[in-house]
Amino acid sequence: MKKPVSGGSVPPAPESHAADAPAPRRTVPLDRHEALRLLGGVSLGRVVFTERALPTVRPVNHLVDGADVVIGVHDGTTLASLAAPGGTSGAVVAYQADLIDPVAHLGWSVVVTGYAHVVADPAELARYTARLRPWVDQPTTTALRIRADLVTGFRLEAAGAAPRARAAVTSPCPHPGPGPGTA
Repeated sequence: MKKPVSGGSVPPAPESHAADAPAPRRTVPLDRHEALRLLGGVSLGRVVFTERALPTVRPVNHLVDGADVVIGVHDGTTLASLAAPGGTSGAVVAYQADLIDPVAHLGWSVVVTGYAHVVADPAELARYTARLRPWVDQPTTTALRIRADLVTGFRLEAAGAAPRARAAVTSPCPHPGPGPGTA
């Protein structure tokens, strides 16, 4: 048994048996439109950025506005350092979210990579902060908009199942965002 934590004990990790392992999986790539649609259906993800020249990951809540991912930021946090001054290209970040069943190992994962910019318009900031729910007892003072320059994703499916039929897309994804390398 592992060492007690806070007066209790931690049970041992369950043994892994080959018979208990899920069936083989395959990854099916997602197109940009489907990836952004799935991302808009969850509110929790991880922002990846550079802190002191090293990669750093923080869990945050988000919303999707067109092809942009918007996250709330509190003053004094590490994420507040991403707030680049106006007129600059902003900091390059990645944003990842997923919804994967821990037992069946089925679901999806999406990564958006782009430049993070401060939402400067007061009306826009008020609209976002009303929709974003902070995890801590601090007001959201800033919002960062991540322009989706690169959107990638995949769906995890059972390898033996017939491929999922994709929903028909009758119109292009709104606000496809600028091409890679543009700000």
